[in-house]
Amino acid sequence: MSKHHVQHGRHNETPDQKVESTASAPDAAGTGSPSGSGMKDPGPGGENGTGSIHVDDSGAALSAEERIAALEAELADARDQFLRKTADFENFRKRMNREKQDAIEFANQSLLLDIIPVIDDFERALKSAGSSRDFTSLYEGIDMIEKRLSSQLESKWGLKRFSSGGEPFDPNRHEAIMVEKSAGVTEPVVGEDFLKGYILKDRVIRNAKVKVLMPESGADSGQAAEGRNGNSGTGAPGSVSACSADSPAAPSPEAERGEEK
Repeated sequence: MSKHHVQHGRHNETPDQKVESTASAPDAAGTGSPSGSGMKDPGPGGENGTGSIHVDDSGAALSAEERIAALEAELADARDQFLRKTADFENFRKRMNREKQDAIEFANQSLLLDIIPVIDDFERALKSAGSSRDFTSLYEGIDMIEKRLSSQLESKWGLKRFSSGGEPFDPNRHEAIMVEKSAGVTEPVVGEDFLKGYILKDRVIRNAKVKVLMPESGADSGQAAEGRNGNSGTGAPGSVSACSADSPAAPSPEAERGEEK
């Protein structure tokens, strides 16, 4: 067929046939379709596909407003839980402080309950002595009360009373109220108890008030040492001089000048 016949045929095509031929031409070349060109279909977020769709637990898509409302509800719930926990902790702290204060104020309750019957015994003893005027009965009653109280304090509370007569003096257990020289001792010894000491468990809570017997040899050696320090002439100011009472005193410079005149 000649070129003239082909062109004449194209002029005789209808507009619909031209559109179909135009659409089929790119398809034949493999460039008309987006899939054929190798380009990706842009997502709902635009050409770069950066948009995202939030999905709830049921799988339904959430809009931005719905997502914001859900986050605000979660924030309100978290704030409410925080306030509740803070209030619970504050109540717990106040309760602990109150219980601690009660424990301090009523710590001696058990001890006082043990002492109250002793007070009752004293009241009965005084009442009996007031009516009978019997000194022997009063003495026996008070002695019985004292033994009962001491035994109860030792067995239940661990409070023991100790005697110190004849023991070596110990400043951790004894407090010297009086000191007396004695030729029969070679070291400081407790001669007499004025007030007995007490031990709670293994700790001395009150020292015994005692009279201490000191050896005479130690006192004499101490006086001799003081005498040596005084006669040396090099003692510190305020040291005691051990001069004999019979030795004459040295004349003063004023007296010497008066004799020369």
